[in-house]
Amino acid sequence: QVVTLAVLMYPLLRGLALQLHSALTGSYIPGTSSMAFINCLNEQIAKDIARAIMDKKLAAQVNILPKSSALYFWKGELEESTEILLIVKTRTSKIGELSNYVRSIHPFEIPEIISLPIDQGNPLYLKWIEENVPRD
Repeated sequence: QVVTLAVLMYPLLRGLALQLHSALTGSYIPGTSSMAFINCLNEQIAKDIARAIMDKKLAAQVNILPKSSALYFWKGELEESTEILLIVKTRTSKIGELSNYVRSIHPFEIPEIISLPIDQGNPLYLKWIEENVPRD
């Protein structure tokens, strides 16, 4: 039972150890921040969604990338369109809330909302993300 308990506690203990190390050294814990990608139909929708995300303090920054071509399957048919892409920088702990919120305001039936954890980067920038997105 001790081994089972130790295995079950490992992720929690490792997380606490990383947070303590980060607090003492000021170093970044890989995966603490994430980038989310959200597709939008046009620039106005992209700006509206980006502003709504920022107003709710769900991100430190949202980049709005210009039109790009997209090919995808929808209801069994190959479709081609143009899209505007949002790149959202936020805390990883906010991804669930961000996704739920965007789905509630996005006009697409199934909007693209995917995220990737940030493994490494400019430590000052990563700290800035954490400082500008409130904790849960």
